[in-house]
Amino acid sequence: MAREPKKKEPTKLIALSASNKAFEFRTPLEKKIKYQGKKVDIKLREDPNGFSYIVWKNKKYMLDVIEKNQNHYTIMINGVWHSFTVETPISLKRRRYLEKQGDSSSTVSIEAPMPGKIIDILVEDGDKVKEGEPIIILEAMKMQNEIYSHVSGIVTSIAVKKNDSVMKDDVLIDIQKG
Repeated sequence: MAREPKKKEPTKLIALSASNKAFEFRTPLEKKIKYQGKKVDIKLREDPNGFSYIVWKNKKYMLDVIEKNQNHYTIMINGVWHSFTVETPISLKRRRYLEKQGDSSSTVSIEAPMPGKIIDILVEDGDKVKEGEPIIILEAMKMQNEIYSHVSGIVTSIAVKKNDSVMKDDVLIDIQKG
């Protein structure tokens, strides 16, 4: 007697924002996605010319993948840049475990996610910052982007000043975790 092929279940994935906030989804995408605890109807579409967009609340939002490096993505939706990583539940547990094992008094460098110009620095040396707090305004492609701290701690050095031009991965600020 022939066995029926097992139906493949969608893979559970977790998107982590720059501030380490987790958003759970399945691939292929379900019809309803949870966003901030509520189910929302979001559709991912592509037009005949190959352009991608998101349909949410009956509005189109243009989508462009700017960079993909392993599981780290930078996308632009309607001119606004977003950076995030995509993790499986196991890789997320491993990542969080390794973060806890790290030296709690270590210094973390916040780097530029894209090339641009420093418009404003929202912190000073010695300031206490919280995870997810905006620390710098970076202009890229005529859009002002808030750069957030992904750790809580004390600002130990600021490597840039207002009106500086930076390249992707340039160190902006060092923060002593704690």
